[in-house]
Amino acid sequence: MKLPRLSPRWAPYVLISPFLVLFAVFGVFPLGFSLYLAFQSWEPTSGLRAMEYVGLANFAFALQDEWFWKSLSNTGWLALASGVPQHLVAIPLAVFIHERFKVLRDGVIGAYFLPYITSTVAIAIMFSSLFSKDFGLINATTAALFGAEKVDWLGLPEHIKPAIAFIVFWRYLGFNVVLYLAALQTIPKDLYEAATMDGAGRWQQFWCITLPSLKPMLFFGVTLSVIGGLQLFEEPFILTGGKGGADQSAMTSAVYLYRMAFDFNDFGGASAMSWLLFVVVALLTWLTNRAFRPKERA
Repeated sequence: MKLPRLSPRWAPYVLISPFLVLFAVFGVFPLGFSLYLAFQSWEPTSGLRAMEYVGLANFAFALQDEWFWKSLSNTGWLALASGVPQHLVAIPLAVFIHERFKVLRDGVIGAYFLPYITSTVAIAIMFSSLFSKDFGLINATTAALFGAEKVDWLGLPEHIKPAIAFIVFWRYLGFNVVLYLAALQTIPKDLYEAATMDGAGRWQQFWCITLPSLKPMLFFGVTLSVIGGLQLFEEPFILTGGKGGADQSAMTSAVYLYRMAFDFNDFGGASAMSWLLFVVVALLTWLTNRAFRPKERA
């Protein structure tokens, strides 16, 4: 049986239709449904007919919820504590690898990039063992070298957030190193040669050539860190068993949204909080864009 010939006018739309259908089902529909749920009071166990329109009540509840504000505070703390050191370490480390490693560069880059492509669950389980109070390697090492007492890293509020921030820093450091290495390879060598002939030292070359040339990639990396940091979920969820840890000190906004929906069966409230979090992410992304925007000359 001969298939009908597609008209050249409609062929592009037919060929791209599978993507559009999948995007509509798994992208547009969940987004629109979550916005619809933000104005509804609904428990999924009661069925779709149990939805009740409540207007802005879910948003008002979220803005008055102490746990929501605490989750935002925890999220901001973790984003700053893990995101800022990532770039402060990744830039000089990328410069060092770019200048010192010629033959083994790919292997070194692969070693730093490996944590990023490793399963988050596997990483969290590994670090839960390393941070164990009684049998963890970290406590055993500090006790052997410095005679320090055992620390309950995952059980005390003052220790669990630094532990999670270190895990996130360790996991995403290699990703940022790869970004900056890619940007370093685009800087013309003539600039460094000219600066050397003018008597500029390595430190001056870094501040006047390398760092300004990395600004577009720095903007890209910082933007990804802001968005990813505010959506932090896997590490705190696994390390705390999905409960936020002692005194809810490691409960991020994403973890709290999950608990609102699946522990408290309040999908309307969770949807409203997710859109408030979207506003925060959009605002901080805009501020990041403003901070990295080239200054207009008078």
